[in-house]
Amino acid sequence: MQVRKTINTWDDWTDYFEEWRKDIGVEIPEATNFFMTPLYDDKPSKEVEFGDFKGQHKWDRINQVPNQTMRDALLQLVFVQGDTEFASTEQQRRLLENVPHDYDRYAAVRIMLEEMRHGMQMANVLVSHFGSSGKLEARKLLERRASGAFPEEKNPRLLGAFNEAVDNWIDFYTYTCFVDRDGKYQLKMLSPCGFAPLARSAGPMLKEEAFHLGSGNDGLGRIIKAGRVPTPLLQKWFNKWISVATDLFGKDESSTAEWAYVWGFKSRFDEDEQRKAGNVDFNRKELNHHNRDLYHAEVTDIVNRLNNFVPEGQPKLYVPDIKFHRAIGRWANQPYSVTGELLSEEAYRKHLQEVMPTEADLATVTNIFKDKSWIEEKKIPADPWAYQKATHAGAKNTA
Repeated sequence: MQVRKTINTWDDWTDYFEEWRKDIGVEIPEATNFFMTPLYDDKPSKEVEFGDFKGQHKWDRINQVPNQTMRDALLQLVFVQGDTEFASTEQQRRLLENVPHDYDRYAAVRIMLEEMRHGMQMANVLVSHFGSSGKLEARKLLERRASGAFPEEKNPRLLGAFNEAVDNWIDFYTYTCFVDRDGKYQLKMLSPCGFAPLARSAGPMLKEEAFHLGSGNDGLGRIIKAGRVPTPLLQKWFNKWISVATDLFGKDESSTAEWAYVWGFKSRFDEDEQRKAGNVDFNRKELNHHNRDLYHAEVTDIVNRLNNFVPEGQPKLYVPDIKFHRAIGRWANQPYSVTGELLSEEAYRKHLQEVMPTEADLATVTNIFKDKSWIEEKKIPADPWAYQKATHAGAKNTA
C-alpha cells in the first residue's frame, strides 16, 4: 500500500488503518465485538521514577520534555514499539485459513486484534503528541511490511524477529510464547516512563500481552501432551524463535539504552526489585545485557516446566545457548552451535540445517496437521470478549 496523503488528524490515520487491514488481507468477522480504540490508564506515580530526572513531575506534553535530543529519542521508542505490533499481525494473518480447533481460532483472532490495537495505541501517541513529525511516523507504521509474510516488499519491519515467516501453528505457539514474552519485557520497561502518555499506554497493553504469551505457553503444552509432534522436531522451532527473540533486546553495550535510562524513558525490567535491593549504581551501558539475561532465565524455566509433559523415552526440550544464531550483540554472526560450541563456518552451515526448521520439516508437520489431534482441544470461554470490559474499566480513550 502506498500512502501519499498527509495525515492531519486522528481520523485521517484511522482511515489509513482500515486501508492497511484490507491491503494485508486481514478479514476477521469477530472484530465487530472488539473495541479497537486507544486506551490510557491513570498511573499512580506522577513523578519520574528513575534516571537523572527522578523525582520531577512526569512530562504530560512533548514540549515539556527538556530538549530536542530527548524528544527525538522518545519518538523513536514509540515508533519502534508500534512497528512490532503491526508486524506480528502481518506475520500471523494466514493462520486463520487452516485452524485446528475453535479455541485456536479464538486465540489467534484475539491476539491479532490486540496487536492491531497496540499499534493503534502507539500511533495515537505519535499523532496526538509529536506534531507533524509524529504524524509522519504514524503513517510510516502502516507502510512497512513484515518481509517474511510479504517477501516482495522492499520496506521491511525494523527488527529481525518481525520479518521472520510464521508459516504454521507450531510457529504461532512458539512465537507467542517466546517473542511475545519479549513484548512483556519491553512494555514493562516502558511502563514507568517519564513521558506520561507512553507510561499510561503500557498498562492496558501489558494486560492484553499477558494473554498472548500465556496462549503460547499453553499451546506448547497442548502440543506436547497430544504426543503427535516429536520433541526433536518441536525443538527446531524453539531454536528458531528463542534465538531471534534474544536479539530483540539490542546490543549488549548500548548508549541508546543508557540514555533512555538516564532520561527516565525506559527502565530495567526488574527496576523495582533492584532498587529495593539497593542496586542503584550499575553499568548503564549493560542494560540490554541485564534484561536479556533475565529473559533467558525466564525462558529456561518455562521450557523446564514444559518438559514435565514430555512422555518417557522422548528427548527433553531445551533452550539454545545464548550465543546461538545471533544477529545482534557480542556474538552476532558468529558460528556457535545450539550448545554453545564455536564451529567452523562450513560446520555451522551444516549445523543450521540440522537444528533449524527446513522445508522437509515443514512438509512433515503439514502431514501431521491433517489429523487435528496433533494439539489438545480446548474450550472457548463462555463469553469470549467479556475480558475487554475489564480492560476498558478505569481506562480512558485519550491521553
